[in-house]
Amino acid sequence: MAAVLDGIPARTGTPALGARARTCLPTPVTLRPGDALALLSSNALALGQAALGLHGVDRLLRATHAVAALSLAAVSGSAEAYAAPVHTLRPYPGAVRAAGEVRRLLELPDLPEGSGRRIQDPYGFRAFPQVHGCALDAGERLREVVEAEINCPSENPLLALDGTAAYHHGGFFAAPLGHALETVNLTLLQTAQLSAARLTALGDPALTGLPAFLAAGPASSSGTMILEYTAHSALAELRTCAAPASVGHAVLSHGLEEAASFAGQAARQTLRATEAYRTVLACELVCAVRALRMHAVPPEIAVFAVADEALPDGMDDRPLTGDVTAAAELLWLLAQF
Repeated sequence: MAAVLDGIPARTGTPALGARARTCLPTPVTLRPGDALALLSSNALALGQAALGLHGVDRLLRATHAVAALSLAAVSGSAEAYAAPVHTLRPYPGAVRAAGEVRRLLELPDLPEGSGRRIQDPYGFRAFPQVHGCALDAGERLREVVEAEINCPSENPLLALDGTAAYHHGGFFAAPLGHALETVNLTLLQTAQLSAARLTALGDPALTGLPAFLAAGPASSSGTMILEYTAHSALAELRTCAAPASVGHAVLSHGLEEAASFAGQAARQTLRATEAYRTVLACELVCAVRALRMHAVPPEIAVFAVADEALPDGMDDRPLTGDVTAAAELLWLLAQF
């Protein structure tokens, strides 16, 4: 199942089918009365959208490690919060993974020495493993649910393979899928809030030792200040997506169907949340790379070399739409680091 999910094309575009692929397609099925019920009862649309959402979320969560690592380096942050013993003693899988990825990307040892510029950094840096770890754990839970749902029958009734029995049941009720999606949406909002906090920190001279808003022009220059507005606009979208769809209620069919999972709505919220989070993360990436470019000695690490090469040059005040667009595309590459 993992291979199937990893093969889902990006939502930004689907390659056209080649001639050979078109000839291998199955013959279209002519639907008859009643056939649509099987599609509706199996939650096919919600499940498909959930799989697409999972694919996008998974890539962005992996790319976040690279972006957060660059921001930590840009503010000369303390590596102590990422030390292996901190997370070994509180072994949540996501937090352990998040801290380990940042150490790997910054080429830090498991027991990093020195406290950086400050004894304790703002939460956007110090609590990143704990907050982002929850999103990683939620993503893994969603993957488990999607894999289970795709590979099991949920139609009602369930027919025995030998045709001797039929079991009327509620297996079509997509509560596990809906709740897993909602958890992803909520944890995505929380890790996005930390991303926006790091973005703000990158423009603070007291934290970076660099010009305010990373501006390089006259005193009136705004530098990257506008990106705070962009990121917080996307955060507003994420907040609406984090509202649980399952709090909805529906009573149908004379009360026989007196509840609904609203998993389909939750899946669509995940798709929207993914795009909004991508915008927040792209804004942080633009600021982190600019800040590191302004360092006297930028870090010699692979992830910075790739980002520095891919993003537009120049510190002058200008529209940053192109920078954010390039950063958003770069996130897919950073997810592979």
